[in-house]
Amino acid sequence: EKTMLAESSDDNYIRNITDDGWEELGRDISNNTHLETVALCSGALDDQKLSCFFRGLTESSSIKNMHLYDNGLSVAAVRSMVPFLQNANSLNKLTVSHNNLQSGGLNLLFRTLRNSPIETLSCNNCGIESIDIDIDSIPQNLKALNLSGNRISADGYRGMVKLLQGENSTLATLRLNNNDIDDQGVEILVDALQS
Repeated sequence: EKTMLAESSDDNYIRNITDDGWEELGRDISNNTHLETVALCSGALDDQKLSCFFRGLTESSSIKNMHLYDNGLSVAAVRSMVPFLQNANSLNKLTVSHNNLQSGGLNLLFRTLRNSPIETLSCNNCGIESIDIDIDSIPQNLKALNLSGNRISADGYRGMVKLLQGENSTLATLRLNNNDIDDQGVEILVDALQS
């Protein structure tokens, strides 16, 4: 049987949780051995609440899916997630779409998830303009990446080439719709895919 925690800001008790309460919830989830999905979306969190939550939630052996979309989160939120992301040995899917992570947040996620089991990462509509990936920072198990609805520049596509051509790249699905890719971006991607 699957166990899931799913809430949004429409639920009154979510809005009334104190910072200490978020930290305690994170600790309780860290100690849980059967929770597989955490979905805190649509304004349930902000950077401060997320920081408190991940002060408590530093590891998990059971969480496979984490959905934190549409919370207005920034790169500061990603920084607070780092210990958990490095110690979540079952995490297969992370959705942080419709936040304000920008390029710095995506780049930090890539560095953090390098040795994780993550297979699907969704960062659509996050204000990403560039991608600065060190070849050694590509998540080793990443199969699907959604970067739709961002504003990725030609330089960003040059950085993306590392994802497509990396020797150990496992990426099978890359979503880039609604990025207003210009001719130069298309040329960069075509060259990368043909090489």
